[in-house]
Amino acid sequence: TRSLTITSGDQSMFEKAQGEKVTLPCTFELSEEDEGPLDIEWVLIPADNQKRELIIIMYSVDRVYDQYYAATTRRMQFTNLDPKSGDGSLDILNLKAADTGTYQCKVKKAPGVQSKKIQLTVLVKPARTKCSIEGSQEIGKDVTLKCVSQEGSPLLSYDWRRVSGAQNLPATSVLNKNTGELLLKNASREYSGRYSCLASNRVGTDECSVELNVTPPVNTAAVITGAIIGTVLGLSVLCSVIFCFCKKHREKKYEKEVHHDIREDVPPPKSRSSTARSYIGSNRSSLGSMSPSNMEAYTKTPYSQVPSEDFERAPAQNPAFAPSKVAAPNLSRMGAVPVMIPAQSKDGSIV
Repeated sequence: TRSLTITSGDQSMFEKAQGEKVTLPCTFELSEEDEGPLDIEWVLIPADNQKRELIIIMYSVDRVYDQYYAATTRRMQFTNLDPKSGDGSLDILNLKAADTGTYQCKVKKAPGVQSKKIQLTVLVKPARTKCSIEGSQEIGKDVTLKCVSQEGSPLLSYDWRRVSGAQNLPATSVLNKNTGELLLKNASREYSGRYSCLASNRVGTDECSVELNVTPPVNTAAVITGAIIGTVLGLSVLCSVIFCFCKKHREKKYEKEVHHDIREDVPPPKSRSSTARSYIGSNRSSLGSMSPSNMEAYTKTPYSQVPSEDFERAPAQNPAFAPSKVAAPNLSRMGAVPVMIPAQSKDGSIV
C-alpha cells in the first residue's frame, strides 16, 4: 500500500558556528490513501535517554504551535509558511551552543506516519585568546610561551609563529598544538622578538601575540647587597627620627616642670625690704621722743604688722643712748612680735 514518504536528502549531520543560521530539511510527499489530518512535529531528543523528548514546534489543523520550548521561542520556525505543501523543514536562527542535539521530524497523515532524525552540532569559535610568558627571560634559561582561548569548542588547535626578525621559530623550540605551549630551550638574545599564536577549530580562528625579551642574567649578589644597604639606611633614618622626637619631648617636659617649680632661695622683693626698714626706723624715732607720761600709752599700742625678715639696727641719733649689749633674738624667725620697753636710768633719763 502506498503512503506518505520523506523525500529530503540523506544528510543527517550538520555543523554550524554559534550565531549562524541552519535549516534542517524535512520534505515529504502524500499519497492518495492518506486522508487524515496532517500533523508535522519537531522534537529535541536529549542525549540522556532518561529524559523525555521536548516538543519544539508543531503544525496541526492548519495552525502553527511554537510556544512549547521557551528557549527556542522566536528563534525556530518553519521554513515554508504553508507546511502542508510538502515542506516541513525547520529554520533555527542565532544558533547557541545549547542547541546542540538530535532533532527529529515527524509527519503524520493517517494512515501514513514517517520520521527522520538529524544531528546538529553548534560549534563555538575561539575567542578571548590570551598569550603569556612563563619562566625567566634570561640567557641560557628555558622559556615557555603559552596560548589559551577562553571560549571555543573542541577540538582546538594552536599554532605559534614569529612575526619579527627571523620568521622561523628557533631551532630549539618545541610546539604542542593541543595545549598551545611553545617551549624555547636554552634561550639566547637572538630569540627576542614578537611571537603570535593562532587558535582555530572547524568554525573559526582567533589570534594573540606576546613580546619576548631575552636579557643577561641578573647579578644576584649586587641585588642582595643593595637591599641590605637600603634596609640599614632606612633603619638609621628611622632611629634618628625617633631619637630627635624623644629628645624634643623630654625638653618640653623639663621646661614645663621648671615653670611650675617654687624656688625657696629667691630673695623677697625690694619693696618689702624698704618698707620694713622704714617702718622700724619710724618706731625707733618715736622711742627717742617718749616720756614717762606717754610711755603707758605707747606700751598699749599694738603692732599688727611687722616685717618677717631680718634687718640691721640703724645707728642711734642721740649719743646719750648707748646700744644694749644683749643681743636681741631674731623675732621674725620665732614668729613673735617685737616690743621695745623703755627703762629709766639713775639720773632720771629714759634709756
